[in-house]
Amino acid sequence: MIQQRHIDDSSLVSEGVIKTSDATDAPRARFRLFIITGVIVERTDSASLHDHGEPLNLTELWIFGSPGSEAKSCALTRATTSCWEIKTPIELATEVQGIDCIVKCDDGDDFGFLHLDIGKMRKTNMCPNYGHGQKITTNDAQIHMNMSWKVVKIPWEYTQLNLYGEYLREAKKNWTHLCFHPDVAFQLQKHGVQLFERPSDLTDLNNAILLLQQAVDLISGRDGALPSQLCNLGAALAHRFEWRGDLADIDYAIALLQQAVELTPRGHATLPTILSNLGNSLNGRFERTDLTPRGSADLPGYLSSLGTSVARRYERTNELSDITEAISMQQKAVEITLPGHPSLAGSLNNLGTSLMWRFERTRDIADIDGAISVTQKAVELTSEGSYHLPTFLNNLGSAFSRRFGQTGNLPDLVDAISVQLRVAELLPQGHVNLPACLSNLGGSFTRSFERTGDFTDIDDAISVRQRAVGLTPQGHSSLPLYLTSLAHSFYSRFNAGGNSRDLEGAIFNYKEAAMSPSGRRLIKLQAAKFWVNTTLARHRPQALEILLAFDTVLGLIASIAGLDQTVKGRYTQLESISGLAGKAATAACTFGRVDKALEWLEQGRCLVWNQLNSLRTPLDELRRHDEELAGRIADVAKRLENAGSSRAEPHPNMSFSEKISIEDESRAHLDLSKRWNDLLGAARAIPGFESFLRPPPCSILMEDLPESGPIVLINVDEHRCDALALLAGLNKPLHIPLPSFSIEKARKFRTILDSELRTRNLRVRNIDVVTSGNGERGIRRLPVVKGSGDHPVSKVLRGMWEEIVKPVLDALEFSRVDQASGEVPPRLWWCPTGPLSFLPLHAAGIYHGSETESVFDYVVSSYTPTATAIIDRVKNHRSVDAKTSGLFLTSQPSVFGASAIPGTTSEVRSILKRAEENGVRALSLEGDELTVNACLERMQEFSSIHLACHGSQNASDPLKSRFLFHRGSLGLDRIVQSNLKNADLAFLSACETSTGQNKLSDEAVHLAAGMLAAGYRRVVGTMWSIGDLAAHNVAITFYDYLFAHGKSTSPYPR
Repeated sequence: MIQQRHIDDSSLVSEGVIKTSDATDAPRARFRLFIITGVIVERTDSASLHDHGEPLNLTELWIFGSPGSEAKSCALTRATTSCWEIKTPIELATEVQGIDCIVKCDDGDDFGFLHLDIGKMRKTNMCPNYGHGQKITTNDAQIHMNMSWKVVKIPWEYTQLNLYGEYLREAKKNWTHLCFHPDVAFQLQKHGVQLFERPSDLTDLNNAILLLQQAVDLISGRDGALPSQLCNLGAALAHRFEWRGDLADIDYAIALLQQAVELTPRGHATLPTILSNLGNSLNGRFERTDLTPRGSADLPGYLSSLGTSVARRYERTNELSDITEAISMQQKAVEITLPGHPSLAGSLNNLGTSLMWRFERTRDIADIDGAISVTQKAVELTSEGSYHLPTFLNNLGSAFSRRFGQTGNLPDLVDAISVQLRVAELLPQGHVNLPACLSNLGGSFTRSFERTGDFTDIDDAISVRQRAVGLTPQGHSSLPLYLTSLAHSFYSRFNAGGNSRDLEGAIFNYKEAAMSPSGRRLIKLQAAKFWVNTTLARHRPQALEILLAFDTVLGLIASIAGLDQTVKGRYTQLESISGLAGKAATAACTFGRVDKALEWLEQGRCLVWNQLNSLRTPLDELRRHDEELAGRIADVAKRLENAGSSRAEPHPNMSFSEKISIEDESRAHLDLSKRWNDLLGAARAIPGFESFLRPPPCSILMEDLPESGPIVLINVDEHRCDALALLAGLNKPLHIPLPSFSIEKARKFRTILDSELRTRNLRVRNIDVVTSGNGERGIRRLPVVKGSGDHPVSKVLRGMWEEIVKPVLDALEFSRVDQASGEVPPRLWWCPTGPLSFLPLHAAGIYHGSETESVFDYVVSSYTPTATAIIDRVKNHRSVDAKTSGLFLTSQPSVFGASAIPGTTSEVRSILKRAEENGVRALSLEGDELTVNACLERMQEFSSIHLACHGSQNASDPLKSRFLFHRGSLGLDRIVQSNLKNADLAFLSACETSTGQNKLSDEAVHLAAGMLAAGYRRVVGTMWSIGDLAAHNVAITFYDYLFAHGKSTSPYPR
């Protein structure tokens, strides 16, 4: 899809508005360095327009005339058939007044001559990027040549300040060098950025702008570094606008940043920062209402451009609030644009594109209807020969095609194809937008084939999409999209015709798209999912290529939910890809690769908690090698953690100043993420740290397992169910196939349990509707079931025992423990995946009949969200500081809006009494005695906490989950940010504290996992609502055992 960016000409300023001599108060007269850059040699006669005849092969430009120096050769590089360029700038010292230039052919003969009057050029008061040109006298009267160039003059003061670094010091020793060092542009930018980032006064900022302007002037328009140079200069100018309020600064900044956006490929890593800077500059310009009054002709253009910038940010973040905000701005731009204004068509097109993007997210038919309506108006307002007409038509065709996909209304498809064929005819070969238009046309042909079955349509679709791919160079950011689209068409034809070559074509193109080094990560992930799920898993399940495909998928998942996003944003991204790690593990088990199965389950699950854990990884070993680098990593890690959990979200009713503040936070967050990646790269460059903070391989995971018992991961998929047991002393997991169990049974068991829990009001979804007030925590007691084991819950527990738990215990050779004799059962950590995460494996057993047995007869069960959570704590085991060892307790029995839970008071008082009797340092605060801040202080002072209260889980943003107090709510985000270095045990005597969320079954989205992530090594929680009396009894029994066996309890997490 093409989105035309409207740039209102009135917002642009004339080239060179920031003149070299105007950006500082330095004297104008003295210039030490004189640089010629952007040299182009071009053939201008009419013969150059035809292809016949012998081509010219020009190779060198020789320069004579610098005092005391020999002639210097500069290479000529062919840019087109009739144009050559010199990529290296030419530096001339003060004493040079003129130079002679000779153009040479590949045979060494002189071909042309010209003399440059440098003295005259010095006297001319030129603006930056001012273009010069002069005719070349050739030895062939039929051939006409011209040379053009730009000039940069460096004031004497800046060479004396040595702002160029080491190069200038060397240059001062020997002014005979004519060729400018290629690193100087970089050095200019470096020193300019340093001055800009730490300006002590306006003079520093002026100097920074001067240096950054010179860096831009030195770089060719074809240089890949130009967008970042433009971005830096634009940011500096915008900053000076904040100091001085000079409209010229912000206008020039906007123009530079718009140019940077145009030059940056979609999907490039720097594009979000450039767009963010542009959005801030447009916001700043708009905020000055005295500069841009409501009736100003500039205002619609600014609003439309700002809306487009926010829409492009949506491409990266996938945050619905971004695209909604973009639409709001673009609608306002359309509303205030006068009829007949030349910018109206562009604004309508931008609005239509954003509506189309939101439709793809929400499937709201009103959005796609609106997109078609406004884009049709844009087309109607655009003249037949306009440059923008193909873009508007292409977007209109895409909108028609998408509405057909939603409604199945065939006239929409006919209109789409008609419009897209017209676009293909309008665009000349080589036009930058032609591949996108062809790919869209192929999509409409594919939909037509799927509706009508006419193979001519699908043949045409493949043909035009192959042409789109062929016209797109390697490394282009849109190539993965075109490859994926082509693969879709191949697969559609394969489904209809069964030709294996079409299947091969689909697999090949999905693979090429997924493994492309450039392009949008979401597009590549979609391609990878199609590659592995739609083609390989369905048609080639025995092909080893499936392992490569899953490896690619999991690598992309980690980048989709990156640290540059908020925690909520990461979970939003992960909703659509939950379960992929389990599918990968299934494939690995099928091929006997239990090592890969373990690696993928750890890499692809609980991504957000793992990211938080990586930000808190001890850096002792790295600090011994590079203390300064370790310190920088620790600092950025802490700031990233705070940014991910505390960043505000935009909403339509915000003022522009608030939006600017949020945009600044977003940009700073993105910059932190980039710095984090750079620092990781620096650490991994150190010998011995190549795997620093990378997902560990199986061999490393098996090194630090607890001695007290195994960790058992259970993976369930549509095709099979497997357990992987991790035991200390083994070098790979013990593979335990579970052929009797299936994902269908897991879902059935869960449905039965949910139904029973709801029937008896044991699955309370919203605490604010719980009003029983019957002395229980919002629920009724489950009646005892008499008779045989025919009750649905009994069947579920028996099924789990016979088909999952007992086979695992048998494979581990665990025998029944005679607990009456005082024998202590071994430990076992369950790590279930997918729908198994919602089932009580710890309670599996046969509870009716003459031969009863259950998990409790064999092991002491605990859960862990990942094996790594246990392994890291074994590896980095620490003792609790004696000063903080102790238990803090609180009861919150009467929270406004929630059911009363009076039993919490007696529960806490009973535990406190037992703690004091056993010599345990303890403190209790009840109800109104405790504020949220006071609770956080007590959590720093006590290693363990007992929370007897209501809990509220936020599935979409787990760090917003909270515990409800009389005097406010204690959010998980506050706990996580507290950096609880001595946290040990958290007992969550609240409802549903370990209940996960359907769409994120692999992400452990619950309070118990959050407390583990916050630093607590052991957490007790509930899978569903718990009765007040039952909670009291469980807690008392737990602490009685803990106090009695405190000295022998395991230090590992529970």
